[in-house]
Amino acid sequence: MNDSRPAIAVIVGPTAVGKSKLAVDVALAMDGEIVTADSMQVYRGMDIGTDKPTPEQRRGVPHHMIDVCDPDRRFNVAEYRTMAHACIAQILERGRLPIVAGGTGLYIKAILDDFLFPDEGPDYALREELEAEAARQGPAALYERLLQVDPGTARRLHPNDVRRVVRALEVYLRSGKPLSVHIAESAGKKGRYRAVQVGLTRPRPVLYRRIEERVDDQIRRGLVDEVRRLMERYPTMPVARQALGYKEILAYLQGECSLEEAIALLKRNTRRFAKRQFTWFRRDQRIHWFDIEAIENAAGPDEPAAVVVRYLKEALV
Repeated sequence: MNDSRPAIAVIVGPTAVGKSKLAVDVALAMDGEIVTADSMQVYRGMDIGTDKPTPEQRRGVPHHMIDVCDPDRRFNVAEYRTMAHACIAQILERGRLPIVAGGTGLYIKAILDDFLFPDEGPDYALREELEAEAARQGPAALYERLLQVDPGTARRLHPNDVRRVVRALEVYLRSGKPLSVHIAESAGKKGRYRAVQVGLTRPRPVLYRRIEERVDDQIRRGLVDEVRRLMERYPTMPVARQALGYKEILAYLQGECSLEEAIALLKRNTRRFAKRQFTWFRRDQRIHWFDIEAIENAAGPDEPAAVVVRYLKEALV
């Protein structure tokens, strides 16, 4: 009751659970604006593969931290934190509710706990060296290296998730301390906001079905053409080439597999990604979870937003 920090709402959960729609519903009900926490939606032109909400889906609600840079450059968490804090400050000045919504756990942690990697600046030379090692020896060798120095982080990553394995090794090699230790040390620090966090979940079979349906819809909407256009315009895309939905389709375009194989791989990788997201968010005891499927089945498709709005209104007092 005596906490004078500005209040914000946070909506998290695995991919395809329904965060984007619910966040818009909440924003409309609570006079809010959305600050997107998605490490791939920051890139212009990466629309279908990131499931970026369309203008129609945004329903007039301002969305921030979408389309802030071109895909031929790297965008890091330090940049995200600085820009997101500025967006939140402007929303608060307008007397509206900032609603941070997304599935990139590290971005959300950067906002809420002011967490960053030790020195804030990425070492692209080291990162490229590690990526080259993964290309020469295979992802499993690099993952084994991480397992030796930072088993806590390694256990929550997939061995083929080269981008995140490289990032974790980079942190260890530059700071001499595992990423998992940095994260643990930042836990419990008081951030600049009084944040109320809501987590969305669905039963795993339902979530996996939604993931597969979304991938099929992305293909119908032109994901293959989107990847082709991006690669023609930006031959070197250091992040997009490793991004979910883009690396699989790129493999097809380069003749490494059939389209059917690429789609199957994308569905599998997205399921695994959702599982890792859920594992990450489950560690944060501040998150209040809602089973969206159970609420919809009991009271209809509009009720989850109503339930979350009631909870937020009470918790943000």
